[in-house]
Amino acid sequence: MKTAKKLPTRPADHSAPKQVRRVLLVNEPDETRQQITQFLRNAGYDVTGATTGPEALTLCREKKFDIVIANWSLPCMSTLEFCRAYRVQSGASYGFVILMMPRRDMPEILAALEAGADDFLKLPLAPAELEVRLTTGERMLRVEESLRNSNDQLRSALDKLRDTQTAMERDLREARKLQQGLVRERSGRWGPFDLSLLLRPAGHIGGDLVNFFPIDDSRVGFYALDVSGHGVTAALLTAQLSVHLSGSSDQNVALRAAQSGSEAVHPAALAHFFNNMMLEEMITDSYFTMIYAELNHKTGKVQMVQAGHPHPVLQRADGRIEEIGAGGMPIGVVEDPIFDEIEFTMQPGDRLMVASDGVIEARSPAGHLLGEEGLRAIMQTNAFLSGHAFLESMAWSVSEYCRGERPDDMSAVLLEYRKSADTVSLRGS
Repeated sequence: MKTAKKLPTRPADHSAPKQVRRVLLVNEPDETRQQITQFLRNAGYDVTGATTGPEALTLCREKKFDIVIANWSLPCMSTLEFCRAYRVQSGASYGFVILMMPRRDMPEILAALEAGADDFLKLPLAPAELEVRLTTGERMLRVEESLRNSNDQLRSALDKLRDTQTAMERDLREARKLQQGLVRERSGRWGPFDLSLLLRPAGHIGGDLVNFFPIDDSRVGFYALDVSGHGVTAALLTAQLSVHLSGSSDQNVALRAAQSGSEAVHPAALAHFFNNMMLEEMITDSYFTMIYAELNHKTGKVQMVQAGHPHPVLQRADGRIEEIGAGGMPIGVVEDPIFDEIEFTMQPGDRLMVASDGVIEARSPAGHLLGEEGLRAIMQTNAFLSGHAFLESMAWSVSEYCRGERPDDMSAVLLEYRKSADTVSLRGS
């Protein structure tokens, strides 16, 4: 090796960073090694010496070195082998590797970079060049430390986020149970009529609600509503609305009005009540669509209000399908809405389907809408089924159409007039 220029001995830098960098100097003991060692110690570095590659790797296993300065020619192991082994051994712990080379041949430099070297010093050493390389190493180490700290903070944040998400998932599962509990009975029977309910949120909780309640010995009320949006906000509004439609006559405004004895009371009055409540009492931008109907199960007469909800579908005993209603306005949008008031009479063998837009507006992966035509096709295909079997088959058909990617809640009310009219008492299941 050529004799190195004598490196100046710098006075200790008392303004150096608080962190003391560890340097591993891999070189045979000679004048160059002594001069570099003295220079580094005067600059505030903690210097350890090694003669061979294997010895250096052993030292690196015992403690972490921030900077490794190695001679191009090492005994027992080539410098390239040492670099590769060092990178594998150090793993996630980064150290800045500087190689001392007698010449700078491009093929050798490329090979050294591929092996894991970061920078190069030309022999014999010049003090200014060593300063530059150390400065570069310091900068790279600070960047690496900053990234490591950022990654640690990110991992910590992700851990907290994961814990929070787990807690939210647990709360949402409990909320789903509570929301499903709003519908205590999923089916009922009055005389020749069977009524079945489907409630299938897209997520843990949703904004759809379906239910029914007896009014008197000849009438039953049933409804389907769909709050705009999804998630917690929609679910909270749905829960609040369910209070006004519960089985208790003290709370159920629809039941109270229906039992008032006034022939002038039509289901549309309920829609107007809710519209006023939404605009005057609730501070929210949400709105909802609704169908509320009263069935006289002795005569088959149905009185209904449609407030922006998808059209009910009436399938006659002979298979003909009729779309009912003109639409009406959603509830909670304007002060003087126009709701659609509907009356019709069901005959033995007829059935009425009230489905939410989660059914009507289901889309295939290609973006094609199921639509009312698709619902009619499902009803015709499953005409031989009834009750919950029909609703489950419909739900399966919709999910298959969407390939399982169903973004909206799905709910439905199915009212069926049996052909053989055997009058039995109300039963829930």
